[in-house]
Amino acid sequence: MNQAKLNTLLDSLIATWENEVIEFKQAGKDYSTDKIGEYFSALANEANLRSLEQAWLVFGINNKTRSVVGSDYRSEEERLQSTKMQIADSSEPSITFRNIHELNHPQGRVVLFEIPAAPRGMPIAWKGHYYARAGESLTNLGLDKLDEIRQQTMADDWSAQLVTGATLDHLDDKALRKARESFARKYANRFPEDEVMEWPLATFLDRAKLTQEGNITRATLLLLGKPESAWLLNPHPAQMTWKLEGTEQAYEHFGLPFLLNTTALYQKIRNIQIRILPEDQLLAIEVSKYDQRIVLEALHNCIAHQDYSRNGRIIVTERPDRLIFENEGAFFEGQPEDYLAGTKTPRRYRNAFLAQAMAEVNMIDTMGYGIYSMYIGQARRYFPMPDFDLSEQVAVKMTVYGSIVDPAYSRLLIQKIDLPLDEILALDRVQKKLPLSDKMIRRLRRDRLIEGRKPNLHVSALVAKATASTVDYIRTRAQDDVFYAKLITDFIGKFGIATREEIDKLLMNKLSDALDEEQKKMKVGNLLTKLRRSGVIRNDGSRSHPQWKMDI
Repeated sequence: MNQAKLNTLLDSLIATWENEVIEFKQAGKDYSTDKIGEYFSALANEANLRSLEQAWLVFGINNKTRSVVGSDYRSEEERLQSTKMQIADSSEPSITFRNIHELNHPQGRVVLFEIPAAPRGMPIAWKGHYYARAGESLTNLGLDKLDEIRQQTMADDWSAQLVTGATLDHLDDKALRKARESFARKYANRFPEDEVMEWPLATFLDRAKLTQEGNITRATLLLLGKPESAWLLNPHPAQMTWKLEGTEQAYEHFGLPFLLNTTALYQKIRNIQIRILPEDQLLAIEVSKYDQRIVLEALHNCIAHQDYSRNGRIIVTERPDRLIFENEGAFFEGQPEDYLAGTKTPRRYRNAFLAQAMAEVNMIDTMGYGIYSMYIGQARRYFPMPDFDLSEQVAVKMTVYGSIVDPAYSRLLIQKIDLPLDEILALDRVQKKLPLSDKMIRRLRRDRLIEGRKPNLHVSALVAKATASTVDYIRTRAQDDVFYAKLITDFIGKFGIATREEIDKLLMNKLSDALDEEQKKMKVGNLLTKLRRSGVIRNDGSRSHPQWKMDI
């Protein structure tokens, strides 16, 4: 949003002045993050109740004079934007600001936090507490408002329905233990793991959003039910099917509990090592045919977004060079391409209760990062991008490639590791002989990434040889978070365990020189938190002396 539009927006907000969905603060540089989180919870919940798309928290405004006075809150751009991660870390479900805008007003700097409305059926909590507004005051979210939000999807959310006759005896012990462990890792900064493991079962299930006041829901059974409890979900089959096609044919059905059996299904997939030979090199790069995190992300998305009212099963078809994931129901919120940049947060969920429960046990996030992470993961492995097929309109098919389509594409990604995602996506379309816009074609030609004449374009095979200075630049320049996260997981994968001191030593000299020592340490801490909350790594030590290990 440009400065003129921001100025117009600010004028309109001031004219409305404070109400349940707008809050003004003067806010100095030390303004409490906890207080921001409380306002985030309150304003998101109030926006939901008023059927609005967003609410606003505005810094740099004097409450008494209703005028701009300026704010020096986190004046460094990167530190200001890091507020997003801090809010996501302690909000439940994990969502954050849609955007943080800075307005250079003649009377001083104004910061406008754009807060998305709480998703339908999912009130937002900050550190376990739900907040609301009473006029201009911050207060607890009352039971009437809490019930109003939660009941928004009760009528049409299949997963939220209570199961008559279901009891705690219908739940699988191994799945329950896994759920507790995942929940404890996600909230390790809030609850000691021993405490979570000792909670009464009914208490844990309610806190993990898996039950409603102790009552078993369809979501509870899907994720944690015993195999023999599937009949309680009739006529839904409660089933995932793996099917092998090619020179050999086979299949296997996987039922409840889905929390455990997604991993069991993954283990059926033939995951050999693929050798990629870069140009002018004798040593091949070896990568696994499929990345476990990508496969499980795709499968968990099928579970979260399936239209269960259609009584269909989830199907994973393994072909010699790809996996095809199919789930019932049209793509629910927007289109797949809306999520490629990792910036779109869905406002609605077909199965809001199930989605929240899956987020609590670290199966998915609710920020819309899943598709983005799968695309980035494939690019980091030099493989083709996933494809979505929505042509049937009543089902979603997604293809994850396990082979090289065009060696020139993979070799280019190996050498040019700093390519932006939009160019990688465009090159992927070139290798698959799909159309491109004239603007993107000109851009790729300018960067010498493609050759040929339209429509017979192909990825350039003339990749420049890396010089010593180029290699040094690639090794030391600032990278995105995915790159840093891969360094961490590669280190832990090789040595089995890593201390915070070892991870600091690994990353500190690779972070941007624009950050000071404290900011670099904060960024490393945020990366570790994100990996832990995603279920990638776990801390087997204490908070003060962590011992990081892989969690898969």
